[in-house]
Amino acid sequence: MRVGVLGGGQLGRMLGIAGVPMGLQFRFLDPSPAPPAAAVGECVCAAYDDEQGLQRFLEGIEVATYEFENVPASAAKYLEGHVPVFPGWNALEVAQDRLHEKRLFEKLGIPCPNYCAVETLDDLKSALTSVAPPCILKTRRHGYDGKGQHRIERIEEAEEAWLAIGEREAIVESLVEFDWECSVLCVRSKDGTSKTYPIVQNYHRGGILRTSHCPPAVAVPPDLEATAVAYASRIAHDLEYVGVLALEMFSVGGRLLANELAPRVHNSGHWTIEGAECSQFENHLRAVLGWPLGSTEVRGYSAMVNLIGQEVDPCSVLSLGAHYHWYGKEVRPGRKVGHVTVVEASAEARDKKVSSLQERIAQHA
Repeated sequence: MRVGVLGGGQLGRMLGIAGVPMGLQFRFLDPSPAPPAAAVGECVCAAYDDEQGLQRFLEGIEVATYEFENVPASAAKYLEGHVPVFPGWNALEVAQDRLHEKRLFEKLGIPCPNYCAVETLDDLKSALTSVAPPCILKTRRHGYDGKGQHRIERIEEAEEAWLAIGEREAIVESLVEFDWECSVLCVRSKDGTSKTYPIVQNYHRGGILRTSHCPPAVAVPPDLEATAVAYASRIAHDLEYVGVLALEMFSVGGRLLANELAPRVHNSGHWTIEGAECSQFENHLRAVLGWPLGSTEVRGYSAMVNLIGQEVDPCSVLSLGAHYHWYGKEVRPGRKVGHVTVVEASAEARDKKVSSLQERIAQHA
């Protein structure tokens, strides 16, 4: 059976690594001639909206999915006329536009930070009277890992911020003084069956995820985790979603505020490769193929550390008893080029190993 994947980045690569042992073959569509996923399957080099490229991509595949939410929804919609596509293009349309995303949260009764949509500089100046600085101006589309965002400390900085994001449709959002950041991953099958992985604590710097811990390093009340699971499940049900969906949130004073959703396997779930009975990647494939979902039970105390913009000696990582994942990408500042995971029998042992790992990574910086 051949699975088609829109996008050939590291997430596509890890989908392939999870699927090959199950007898699956893969074809990836990506504008790059040599994407990371080329190591695990055939690649069609074409733009996502290139109809001829899409036709080549379609040859012999039985189901399609995507690993990148900035794939044009129109491409997924086109493919749906020929093969099943999961998640559906409607999930892409929501996740690609921050305004649509916020409105979905509101519709489903999921709290999110105060925000206002803006289309012009005058809109922004007016919005800053209700969404008072400090706040964040974010482009509605094509923003990830801190891109397309500008912090506003004073109303007088409105024009500077508007120019910084390229004078595009945007939302301005209250800056949240959160206690900690978290995410939850939900996987839903074609028949509506769903499972969730435990809540994960995340740490970002410069808008880029640096580490994830599961279970979190902080104490998580059972009702808070139940709320996180309920929010993700509510979104998956409303979108008639099939596959893995990630919901990122802020924990603020004992309540959760939704930040954004990702209609795909997610960076904060990389720990599941070694730290869960069935990884997010295998479960995503199981869901889109209509196969039974795997267990989301954890195997211990896990953490994931991203390798960002630098190479690290694999031996220095492996000698710690950690798991090294390299994506085969050109190293550039701010670019995720790999990750390392640890799984231990206690939180103390995990956190100690993460500290040692971070020290060794810093030595290579």
